[in-house]
Amino acid sequence: MKRKITLAALAAFSAIAIGSVYAAKSAENDSLAIASATIGMTQAVTAAEQHVGGKASRAEYERHNGQWVFDVEVVKDQKVTDVKVDPTSGKILAAVEDKADHDDDRDRAD
Repeated sequence: MKRKITLAALAAFSAIAIGSVYAAKSAENDSLAIASATIGMTQAVTAAEQHVGGKASRAEYERHNGQWVFDVEVVKDQKVTDVKVDPTSGKILAAVEDKADHDDDRDRAD
């Protein structure tokens, strides 16, 4: 019985350790990817705000359809627009009205 508990504890610890290493590696890779961008987050936010004519509420550097982009949420007149900005040129790649907040992790307090 003691051996089963020890093996179960070892398996659980291994799963947690592997998951933590993977999460840290993923976060590290995402953060380091911005080194290839030729514009900064501030420039991307400014471009998105000017495009929509509103104020940015959130900005991220993320992969979208296989390429890295700045994803900026801009608010104007009670509408939220998701704006994708090219990280090398600063050009707007897409601007789509966001009808539902898909980035709230089911947090009803928002």
